Amino acid sequence: MRTKSTKSTESTECTKSTKSTKSSRKKLAAAALLAAAALTLTACGGGDDTKDPVADVSMESDSGKAATVLDKPFEKPDLVLTDTRGKKYDLREETKGRPTLIYFGYTHCPDVCPLTMNNIAVAKKALPKPDREKLKVVFVTTDPKRDTPAELGKWLKGVDADFTGLTGDFATIQAGARQLGISILPSKKEKNGKITSVHGKQVIAFSPKTDAGYVLYGESATVDDYTKDLPELIKGETP
Repeated sequence: MRTKSTKSTESTECTKSTKSTKSSRKKLAAAALLAAAALTLTACGGGDDTKDPVADVSMESDSGKAATVLDKPFEKPDLVLTDTRGKKYDLREETKGRPTLIYFGYTHCPDVCPLTMNNIAVAKKALPKPDREKLKVVFVTTDPKRDTPAELGKWLKGVDADFTGLTGDFATIQAGARQLGISILPSKKEKNGKITSVHGKQVIAFSPKTDAGYVLYGESATVDDYTKDLPELIKGETP
């Protein structure tokens, strides 16, 4: 089910919109505020780089809905970063007029990031070739110290070689994510040697017609959800 919801600075609650009394609208507004307060973040950590990282998931409050259509779309971040070839990449310029999915994560993430990207990759394969060529999928690292252009390229090659990987200065990346209501924190090494990274789990879909981010996907989005929605997103329509 696709439902409209207002944009929040942290997370968006997917709520069925119906004709209601003022009292009902107040209840819905209160529910939305509660959902916004429960920030959905993933904290992923591991020991040294020679071992598989272990994930710690904190404040998990996914609404259970695959997608939220935003009443107030996000403006595309003015981000200039570095791609997997080591070249300058202007996000707005490179994706202008293209259906675009943007996700913030990192290559050492043991579960949420690879699952999300693989779900999109599988759904993309179901599209006709002309539509596959139109779609831009951008993965922005939240762990730029470890995710060099080469590391990003190697990791994305195992998912979909046509996906775009971006890295750069953490402060720039964090500011760009914040413009989309996505919170990320610097990776840090704990006393036990585990490296942790905290990042939001949202995927934002941008319209080729307006270049605005008008649909938000949560962690619960599946391959089937993306397979069903991508044809509409590519046309800039509401799924």
